Amino acid sequence: MCSTLNPLPLFTLFVMCSFLYSCGNYDEPPLVATNIAIIEPITGKSVSAGYITLINNTHASIELTHVDSPDFESIEIHESTVDNGIAKMRQINSLFIKAGSALNLERGGKHLMLMRHTGSLGTISLNFYSGELLLLSLQTSFTAGTH
Repeated sequence: MCSTLNPLPLFTLFVMCSFLYSCGNYDEPPLVATNIAIIEPITGKSVSAGYITLINNTHASIELTHVDSPDFESIEIHESTVDNGIAKMRQINSLFIKAGSALNLERGGKHLMLMRHTGSLGTISLNFYSGELLLLSLQTSFTAGTH
């Protein structure tokens, strides 16, 4: 019995690879993380804060829709603002990183809230997604500091 190869999945893979290849500089990954700081939770608390700089090396905007980790029960994207002298923090659905630019997740602004650490005290893995597409996976560790 002879079977034939369906060309559609192969064509789809070729188109996706061509799109990603054309998105940016060939020498650099599309999304880069620097200045990574995952703050240790305050004693008796189960929430950590994450600060990071994300650099978009492509010629198109990137929308990060969610972050996950096997080392935390959940990770949310938050934004801190001051309204009439009152500091507020709210969860936001996604982050936009303009083409060829950097987005700083920092104290007093956009940042990550990492809930209920479940992993070891060693390495922390973070995965950054746009829809279902994994854009960046990194490993880091806790940093002593203040939220």
